[in-house]
Amino acid sequence: MSSSSPNQHGHATSSRSPLSASAEDADRSDDELEIQRDELLAEEDPLHENGGLSGGVSFKRQQKAAQPSFASRFLPSPFSRSRNGTPARTHTPDGARVRPDDPSTATTLSDPNQPTDAGEGLQDTKDASGLDWYVEGPGRRVGYDDLTAIDWIYEYNKERTRLRQLASNAPGLLGQLKLFADASQVWWVLVATGIAVGGIAAGIDVASDWMGDLKQGVCSNVENGGRFYLSRPFCCWGTNSFAECHDWRTWSSRMGVHNKGGSYIIEYIFFVCLSVLFAACASLLVNKYSLYAKQSGIPEIKTVLGGFVIRRFLGAWTLVVKSLGLCLAVASGMWLGKEGPLVHVACCCANLFMKLFDGINGNEARKRETLSAAAASGISVAFGSPIGGVLFSLEQLSYYFPDKTMWASFVCAMVAAVTLQAFDPFRTGNLVLYQVTYHSGWHAFELIPFAIIGIIGGLYGAMFIKVNMRVAQWRASPSNPFYKRPVLEVAVVALITALISFPVTFLRAQSSELVEYLFAECRDIQDDYLGLCKAGIANTGVIFILLISAMIGFVLATITFGLQIPAGILLPSMVVGALYGRVVGLIVEVWQREHPNFIAFASCEPDIPCVTPGTYAVIGAASALAGATRMTVSIVVIMFELTGALTYVLPIMIAVMLSKWVGDAFGKRGIYESWIHFQGYPFLDNKDDAPVPDVPVAQIMTRFDDLICITATGHTIESLRNLLREHRFRGFPVVDDLREATLLGYISRTELQFALDSAGSASRSLPETTECYFQHQPLADPTATLDLRPWMDQTPITLSSRTSFQLTKDMFEKLGLRYVIFTDRGALAGLLTKKDLWYVLNEGEAGRVGNGAGVLREETDGRDDERGLLYSQDNDRDSRGGEG
Repeated sequence: MSSSSPNQHGHATSSRSPLSASAEDADRSDDELEIQRDELLAEEDPLHENGGLSGGVSFKRQQKAAQPSFASRFLPSPFSRSRNGTPARTHTPDGARVRPDDPSTATTLSDPNQPTDAGEGLQDTKDASGLDWYVEGPGRRVGYDDLTAIDWIYEYNKERTRLRQLASNAPGLLGQLKLFADASQVWWVLVATGIAVGGIAAGIDVASDWMGDLKQGVCSNVENGGRFYLSRPFCCWGTNSFAECHDWRTWSSRMGVHNKGGSYIIEYIFFVCLSVLFAACASLLVNKYSLYAKQSGIPEIKTVLGGFVIRRFLGAWTLVVKSLGLCLAVASGMWLGKEGPLVHVACCCANLFMKLFDGINGNEARKRETLSAAAASGISVAFGSPIGGVLFSLEQLSYYFPDKTMWASFVCAMVAAVTLQAFDPFRTGNLVLYQVTYHSGWHAFELIPFAIIGIIGGLYGAMFIKVNMRVAQWRASPSNPFYKRPVLEVAVVALITALISFPVTFLRAQSSELVEYLFAECRDIQDDYLGLCKAGIANTGVIFILLISAMIGFVLATITFGLQIPAGILLPSMVVGALYGRVVGLIVEVWQREHPNFIAFASCEPDIPCVTPGTYAVIGAASALAGATRMTVSIVVIMFELTGALTYVLPIMIAVMLSKWVGDAFGKRGIYESWIHFQGYPFLDNKDDAPVPDVPVAQIMTRFDDLICITATGHTIESLRNLLREHRFRGFPVVDDLREATLLGYISRTELQFALDSAGSASRSLPETTECYFQHQPLADPTATLDLRPWMDQTPITLSSRTSFQLTKDMFEKLGLRYVIFTDRGALAGLLTKKDLWYVLNEGEAGRVGNGAGVLREETDGRDDERGLLYSQDNDRDSRGGEG
């Protein structure tokens, strides 16, 4: 590593991806970390030219501060600037960003080197507001680039410091009121989110039901004052059956065609055309206005809550497009649901409301805690299950879920459910269409068919994940005839779905409507227009149609999930599970009715129905959900809240348990984790207990010989700019020299670029030949040099190079680290980033352990850093950026 020039560097790195082209755009994101001027542009820097703190260090006993009067305990004096006489820090308007060419940024880099009077502005080091806590620690930050990880430790330290400053700068009663107002911000956000999500869910229910019924007919004023904007249930309100409803007119009757064959053809054509139209419009909205509104959004939410930054994913356009697209997509009749996307909608609402409060919006860790709580409201309104929503967020979504977040998520889910109940979109008092109640319990002999349903659910989940991932891989390959033509692909899939669904009575109905009938007892169904409740030999035909419908639904769901359209997988899985569950229930019912004296049926009472097929449908839906998502507790609670039958909790638990066991035998990943892996998101699951190679981390990390390091001295602005242009890594370790390689810290690319741009701005106009240094230089001229220490992380997380790989993995997962630097007696030994660790864990790199250059280096014909293992060749999938 010795070099003849002080500006010569090592070669290769562990950071992988080029910086996004939009990284310098001042208005690039809805959820960007807003940079506060008072955080970056401190009037004074504690580091002066002598390398000491402002005012030096004294060991003399300081005089005790005068005891405050009784009145001052409650009302701060208007004549004092702060408690300890420290000059109050000037604050700028909320949300102001720092630009390199702004004259006000001149002090950012000039102040640390300007000679000052040692007695001027003395600061008490015990005063939380006296010193910039980040200057001699993690360094100043200018926000996070797109597709990078956040620094959880830094964010929580920043929040603790903010609270200490808030408490010390505002004593007395007014100070307590300010603290109360600051603590109440998160509750305002969650209450507003719950109200918004409840209103949006009600609107989606009403709009999708009306457009879904529009495929089969339209309401008109014939007898009872029907209106065009009414769906079929509201148009026929008060009638005993749809056959007696004269206000609802099919398209064939509207066109005056009354013969059976002609009516069937016309209704078939209208059904297919409107289905394709709705689906194509939803996909067009997504592709034209907000690509992040596609699919369910839950894999991305899990990744964001795990500490990854995905800009524009939770923006206003995403919320609008997702809400409108859901109405169209659900109405199209494709095999998709709105339940998963409603979680994305809830997080979008919370993100928009958080922008009103800088205390939350300015801290990425607090934002993720709030998003975890808000996500519960999506499931709450989707299934009418507030408690299930809380458990869903805890079990499936959240990376960090403290007790305070559970309480906050409970409040948000409750507010959303109350809001939806107030709107009452179905005018039945139910939060969802398929809420049911049962009149009888279950018998011991039914545990065997319940267990069989659970095993079928595990097989369904495993097969669904395997097939869906194969379809996704084929869809992303050039062999796909619809490659880069997503709207046409959606239209074709909608066409196939409509052509198959219309002839099958069960598939013609909307998914939520079908689940409602499958869950219900026959005695509670007043108008059996689907032909579900038949007696005698006709039951055989019903069983056959249900089986065919389940198989068709499985195939269509595997093809549909992954299209560029708002689509969830929870409801389709429930439909498939309810179909095969109802089949098992009908078989057991026929068996018991034909052989009532069989010993297993001894507990059945005569003249009372012994078997309820609807309960088998509920248990089948739970088993299918567990097989696809690998969730357990939250599914049981959701199903309990849907049915309200406490007696069926045990059968549901048995089916869910067996479903998960069977599914895990084929693979530990659920459908959401599989999509996270497929998309290449660097998500480290802190709940994953899979074993890792028992090897030293020195065989995994990128070693010092392959790192681009910056020396403490010997650089100019021009040489550092050339370094940034030549190498596209996210950050660089800083060492004293390349021979000893004593670690001094780590500087991120973003902070280094901002510091260099600020130094060359019109306010300071330092020449390109200005000397830069990262270490104290007592003889340096502060007016002719550039001190970059305030922008460097001088306290990075370090481990010994002999640390085990398991401990390193635990550090990343438990502490939410972005990178770990490895040292050997203070000398830099290597570097490992979050994305490097993700690649090793997910791409089976354990077999390559021991490569001398580090397994995370890939040699290419071009520059050694032109393409790393975490840099995608496809520009559209730039989410493989290096971390650093």
